[in-house]
Amino acid sequence: MAVEEATSRPMAAAAGSRTSRLEVRLVRRGFTDPEAAVRLLAGPALNGLAADPVLLDALGASPDPDLALFGLSRLLEALDEPERHTLRDTLTGSKPLRDRLLGVLGASAALGDHLARHPRDWHALVTFELRDIHPGPQDFLRQLSDRVWRNGATDITSRADALRIAYRRCLLAIAARDLSGTTDLPQASAELADLAGATLQTALDIAAEEDPQAARACRLAVIGMGKCGGRELNYVSDVDVIYVAEPREGVDENRALQAATRLAARMMRLCSDTTGEGAIWPVDANLRPEGRNGPLVRTLASHLAYYQRWAKTWEFQALLKARPVAGDPELGAAYTEATAPLVWHAAERENFVADVQQMRRRVLDSIPATELDRQLKLGPGGLRDVEFAVQLLQLVHGRADDSLHSGNTLEALAALSAGGYVGRADAASLEAAYRFLRALEHRIQLHRLRRTHLMPKDESDLRRLARSLADAINDDTRADPVAALQREWKRHAVEVRRLHEKLFYRPLLDAVAELPAGDVRLSPEAAKARLVALGYADPATALRHLTALAAGVSRKAAIQRTLLPVLLGWFADSADPDAGLLNFRQVSDALGRTPWYLRLLRDESAAAEQLARVLSAGRLAPDLLLRAPEAVAMLGDPQGLVPRGRAALESEILAAVGRAGSAEAGVASARSVRRRELFRTAAADVLGRFSDDPGEVVDVAGEALTALNAATLQGALRACIAEWEAENGELPTRLAVIAMGRFGGHELGYGSDADVLFVHDPLLGVLEHDAARAAHAVCNRLRTLLAAPSTEPPLLVDADLRPEGRQGPLVRTLASYQAYYRRWSHAWESQALLRAEPVAGDAELAERFRVLIDPLRYPGTGVPEKDLLEIRRIKARIESERLPRGADPTTHTKIGRGGLADVEWTVQLLQLQHGHELPELRTTRTRRALAAARGAGLVTAEDAAVLDAAWVLASRVRSAVMLVRGRAGDSFPGDGRELAGVARYLGYGSGHTGELVDSYRRTTRRARSVVERLFYGP
Repeated sequence: MAVEEATSRPMAAAAGSRTSRLEVRLVRRGFTDPEAAVRLLAGPALNGLAADPVLLDALGASPDPDLALFGLSRLLEALDEPERHTLRDTLTGSKPLRDRLLGVLGASAALGDHLARHPRDWHALVTFELRDIHPGPQDFLRQLSDRVWRNGATDITSRADALRIAYRRCLLAIAARDLSGTTDLPQASAELADLAGATLQTALDIAAEEDPQAARACRLAVIGMGKCGGRELNYVSDVDVIYVAEPREGVDENRALQAATRLAARMMRLCSDTTGEGAIWPVDANLRPEGRNGPLVRTLASHLAYYQRWAKTWEFQALLKARPVAGDPELGAAYTEATAPLVWHAAERENFVADVQQMRRRVLDSIPATELDRQLKLGPGGLRDVEFAVQLLQLVHGRADDSLHSGNTLEALAALSAGGYVGRADAASLEAAYRFLRALEHRIQLHRLRRTHLMPKDESDLRRLARSLADAINDDTRADPVAALQREWKRHAVEVRRLHEKLFYRPLLDAVAELPAGDVRLSPEAAKARLVALGYADPATALRHLTALAAGVSRKAAIQRTLLPVLLGWFADSADPDAGLLNFRQVSDALGRTPWYLRLLRDESAAAEQLARVLSAGRLAPDLLLRAPEAVAMLGDPQGLVPRGRAALESEILAAVGRAGSAEAGVASARSVRRRELFRTAAADVLGRFSDDPGEVVDVAGEALTALNAATLQGALRACIAEWEAENGELPTRLAVIAMGRFGGHELGYGSDADVLFVHDPLLGVLEHDAARAAHAVCNRLRTLLAAPSTEPPLLVDADLRPEGRQGPLVRTLASYQAYYRRWSHAWESQALLRAEPVAGDAELAERFRVLIDPLRYPGTGVPEKDLLEIRRIKARIESERLPRGADPTTHTKIGRGGLADVEWTVQLLQLQHGHELPELRTTRTRRALAAARGAGLVTAEDAAVLDAAWVLASRVRSAVMLVRGRAGDSFPGDGRELAGVARYLGYGSGHTGELVDSYRRTTRRARSVVERLFYGP
């Protein structure tokens, strides 16, 4: 025993030494589990191959050496002895087979499983030829599946399984050539698409054999769509199809369609059934007319009728890739011939580009947040960005250029580049990125033959991908292959996103710029066609603007050529791209020589986007900006669009007035500040900076505009008093300005006048006549200077709500107001005083005025019946007499049905009736008073919500009209572009203005019903 032990130790040590050396060699070749690899190499199937350095090197060169060795072991174990020797001999003696087989086994666990189940399929890696599945011998796969069916093992129990086995035998060969570099990405994708067509044809033949009666009743063509139609299919993807059928001679159409539907449905089941050998792939027919809700099969005439009348833009975009792939070839050709003209005229549809871009945004919005950073296909900088950009350009320019009529992305991109529709460098970068992303997608899907477009998280999966794509990664993958893969992926994704954003617009700049000799540019006609597709109504003028901005060799022109491709996209996303481009040119002409302007836009992308959206959103904000273009600077300040408070505004304005040498100069300074702050507020509003809640948007804008007008009035009053005192000595009276109407309610719109009352109180010992004359002079001067013609927007001060209206004195003493209200006041005046709030002048006098009017607006006895009748009568009279001639009462925001007046008069009546006993109703603000009435149980929560919604919507429409048109209006604009701008401001997409008007009518109709009950009574 001792001898045996002594002799066995050196032998064990020697074996351990040999094992350790082998493990080291395996690790050096990329194995991550050398112990398991040693066990497999010592097994009966691989016995002796461990000593073959050529095989070990080949395993080490595979994407996953451990997986490749495991798959090879399983394959050899599954073969009978003679076949096993044949494979071992071929494997060691034939490098092409070795590279193909180990490449497949190291990249695809699923194909390794297939070979383990059907080991003789390794011969496909030797005998498979490219011509076998290309169009022509469409019966190739049928013949192959027949051989599998006739010669198959006993476990092959159906023709469907035979088809699936034959399919995967072909897939095995395609993957082998792809992974070994024998074929490139476009060729592999084309072969996969051709294999899909052959599979569909074979499945259709089987279905016809099973239902010969159906086959005799109809002619059925299968139209490939999506990647199948474009001959750029993935390894695992839904195969998108459309079915078209015609009755055979003497067969009723309905019967033929029923027969065709049976054949199509059976064909789909044969491909997607998961029993037995498992599904090949799902066949998706949802791109057909009406989608899932439409019939599975239609006649050609039915297809054409749908496309000519009902189809949406995306459906024509989808048809761009339509190609007959199976079934009746003549019918398939007739289908594509009939639909092609519809495809190439899709760009003439209204809102074509906007529809395509909106669909891309919807795709992005549908991606779960947890997947966004891992999406190869749908995420930002993914494959869909490339495809959408290329298809958009094809559809715009394919009307006049047949060379662009290709369903294949890379072929179309090459044609776009050759035609000058895309710059050569951009096309080359986009092609490289597309090839890499598609190759990465292929490798991910190959591993498990599962449909996925997500980058894996597992380190081993990423390592396998990096090794399989080493030749496509422009980085050293030996030290850290995973990091190199991630860098390459992100680099391509960023490049795709960058090119996607400018691809449509860059050639427009090249068309008007000096290009190097030999470069191809857009023709003027092609440039105009692209501008029209973008929504420009006057492409010739737009090209002149581009020429003025971007032509030449100056640094300014070079920066503009960098900015404009992106800016043009933002302009095109608005309701009026022409106005956006014109306004940008005007601002650039005014500021082009200012060093900070172009630098701001170039270096601050957020500022550039904000400027583009402001300039194309309407007339008000651009008009304000063009009067003082330096306000662009606030777009680059993170806090630049936050409205300033009353105190800050008043401090600045009073300081400016104090420095001025005259009342004219002082008021001009106040108006200048007001113009700048109007732009700040309008720009913030247009850009959606206030809130996502519509009611809060109205509140914030109203508060900002009220504070601005109040500060302006305070400054103007100070300037006019100083002027009077400089000429006449101390002012003999104290003055206060009381805001009324929407001004007093902090609910001003951009086009609102400043409704006010002027009140004065003579100083002790001053004759009332002298005091009144001085007060009138100051107030009249204030109104004149604020409304005087100027480059600054006017502030119209309206005092018509004063006692006796325009017939009464402009300014009254506090005692005069008291006497008038005690003796002559009408019910409507008490109602008007509900909105009264001091805004400027002597604070103590203003407080005394408030004490005077409180008993009038919050009467202790409520509203007497005669006053209630008078208020209702006046309201009815306003509705019947004040509505402008030709105005639609259902859409007039101020006095139309369910509009501002309806809601405000209803709320004010509740304040008059209950304000004395409910302090929370004592507010000048409509929404706050309505909320208080709801809280007090005077209005139900449902009624309050209806009234609030109508009031907010009407207020927003009025603001939108002013922002878009640059002048006030109480009705929706009649001009289509202006109406589209209003709709865009209110959150409605392009082409949905009708929905806005319908929504407004529906909202205000409900409000009117509530007003009828609460205001007019039973």
